[in-house]
Amino acid sequence: MGLELYLDLLSQPCRAVYIFAKKNGIPFELRPVELIRGQHLSDAFAQVNPLKKVPALRDGDFTLTESVAILLYLTRKYKVPDYWYPQDLQARALVDEYLAWQHTALRRNCLRTLWHKVMFPVFMGEPVSPQMLAATLAELDVTLQLLEDKFLQNKAFLTGPHISLADLVAITELMHPVGAGCQVFEGRPKLAAWRQRVEAAVGKDLFREAHEVILKAKDFPPADPTTKQKLMPRVLAMIQ
Repeated sequence: MGLELYLDLLSQPCRAVYIFAKKNGIPFELRPVELIRGQHLSDAFAQVNPLKKVPALRDGDFTLTESVAILLYLTRKYKVPDYWYPQDLQARALVDEYLAWQHTALRRNCLRTLWHKVMFPVFMGEPVSPQMLAATLAELDVTLQLLEDKFLQNKAFLTGPHISLADLVAITELMHPVGAGCQVFEGRPKLAAWRQRVEAAVGKDLFREAHEVILKAKDFPPADPTTKQKLMPRVLAMIQ
């Protein structure tokens, strides 16, 4: 059995893994795991990933979880251009720095924005107070400013003149609030220009394909009571 990727493109780290594999011509079998149906919580999927999260990778008898670990594994196993994860010590360290920062910063706030603005009220049928939504959006705005000031600055990409894993992980995160209807690039010309450069480097068709699901988040039908009961504890823990 060749490389298998367990993904749901509703998930931002899954989109990063999917785009990276497709862009670099890495052959893989897609194993869909539907998050909004709770398939990641099934006993069958727990045999692949006991953490019950996507993405997950299976390469023969080898199994790997966590999106950053998967991306790094793919850069090391396959011949991909050096700019994704440079050999140069300091250039690589800058990518590592971003990947370490984003988990509790951009990822957290983009995820909370999607759930507070769309997924709770539309999918779960749970109202979110205007005060909570306003606080979430304010936190996102602070994080976007940090992304510009600390990482992007006046560079073409987050860590230098070329796209890297940092940019791929960042753009897939930012498309979460975009899918919720937030104009995150409005009034931020540097960030908007960066997005255009990332899209061009990835390829507009692949970028559109990977984000088709999240851009329809507002159209998801309401969860049935059984699915809602199954998902709610995991969601609440995830967005704390």
